[in-house]
Amino acid sequence: MITISAIGATLLQSLDQTIANVALPYMQGSFSASFDEITWVLTSYITAAAIMTAPVGWMAGRFGRKPLYIGCIIGFTIASMLCGAAQSLAQIVGFRLLQGMFSAALVPLSQATLLDIYPPERRGFAMAIWGMGVMIGPIMGPTLGGFLTEQYDWRWVFYINLPFGLLTAAGLLIFLPNSPDRDGPRFDWLGFAVLSTGIGALQLMLDRGQDQDWFSSKEIIVESVLAGLGLYLFAVHLFSSRQPLLRPILFRDVNFLSGLVLMFAVGTLLVSSLALMTPWLQVMSDYPVQTAGMIMAPRGLGNFTAIMLSGRLSNRIDPRYLAGVGLILLCASFYIMTGWTPDVSQRSIVLTITLQGFGLGLVFMPVQILAFATLAAELRTEGAALFALLRNIGAAIGVSVTSTVLARNTQALHEVIGASLTPFNRALGAVRGFDPHTLHGIAVLDRVVNQQASIIAYIDDYVLLICTTLPAVLLLLVMRKPRQEVAVEVEPVE
Repeated sequence: MITISAIGATLLQSLDQTIANVALPYMQGSFSASFDEITWVLTSYITAAAIMTAPVGWMAGRFGRKPLYIGCIIGFTIASMLCGAAQSLAQIVGFRLLQGMFSAALVPLSQATLLDIYPPERRGFAMAIWGMGVMIGPIMGPTLGGFLTEQYDWRWVFYINLPFGLLTAAGLLIFLPNSPDRDGPRFDWLGFAVLSTGIGALQLMLDRGQDQDWFSSKEIIVESVLAGLGLYLFAVHLFSSRQPLLRPILFRDVNFLSGLVLMFAVGTLLVSSLALMTPWLQVMSDYPVQTAGMIMAPRGLGNFTAIMLSGRLSNRIDPRYLAGVGLILLCASFYIMTGWTPDVSQRSIVLTITLQGFGLGLVFMPVQILAFATLAAELRTEGAALFALLRNIGAAIGVSVTSTVLARNTQALHEVIGASLTPFNRALGAVRGFDPHTLHGIAVLDRVVNQQASIIAYIDDYVLLICTTLPAVLLLLVMRKPRQEVAVEVEPVE
């Protein structure tokens, strides 16, 4: 019952990263927002979760794991109701920030709880079960969101959290034992402040850069300076303070450190690939919202299969090999998608995204097993929080960068393609409906040019995802397969 409740909490957090994706066009109409503005609904949630993930270890020690766990689930559920009742763009972005803050502790606490209640020889199975909640949530989000939006209203993508949140909180309240009380270290307010400043400024720079014409804007320059300064000061403070926000001993484990970088790369792919697929299906290929959600469902099936398979094989096959195969499959799926056009068949879409989900599942599970195999039990909550932090930062950066590159390349390519379409081009007059001398012909030409520019821009984004995935293979060469459970000496905390 503890396992079911922990997976429920994990699923709540991961599902809300993407459940609003297919509903974004409907929210955009309700709030009269631009495309760049409505994406704040996604990035605000991910950014708030990333910022509040770092102090999870301290809060668990200060307030106790069980009270923190249940309090965050209840707060998350209330924030979900507020999101559904929002009446303006400012309100829903603010409520999504609140929702992300409460969601930050759910994934690391779930992971740490499962690692504690299962013996070492069963942790592969435990991480496979936990990984299903983390990975299937973002993948099934668009399918569930499309159904709720089509059948009811976009507000139900948030209202659906109420029954599951209450059941999860009740399960943990009844079955999860109280953790032993211990006096945690003094909270590192300075470290938290500079980390929050760095992450928040970085996300603002990425979200508003396209609108503000990047570094020609003073706002973007200030945000980039604050981002670099905040992250630099946090790194310096981490290794120079007596009681930092995160204990430096975490970074002495080569497997854990490599796993962090690899998890950041996986985070950039996990949500951004879905954020690209949704407008492709709905805008480029004219699929209804519910159909688009159903087409994306097989990705979850491939992911589920890979997670269960890798959980069983992790004790028989070197996890590095499994992760390497997963990364190669991801690159193969993105390569196939570079050849897509709006008339691509549903069969090709389903097969490709199933392969993509399978690859993600093969990467995610072995990395978790390798990274936490040699980490001491006292460090698991902090380690899980740091893993979630890097995954959330990667997801936020991935969504912002891919959406910015898509918008910028579409504009640039529209200008390049449209440069040859002039009234003096006699070839256009020979094509029915393409006559540039009439208003109808101009409108048709503009629509065709915009479509072609968007197709090429999507190809550029998928190439960018390939370039993000391939270097991650080198990290597997640094990681070592643990032969047995290794005890790690933990520095005492004053």
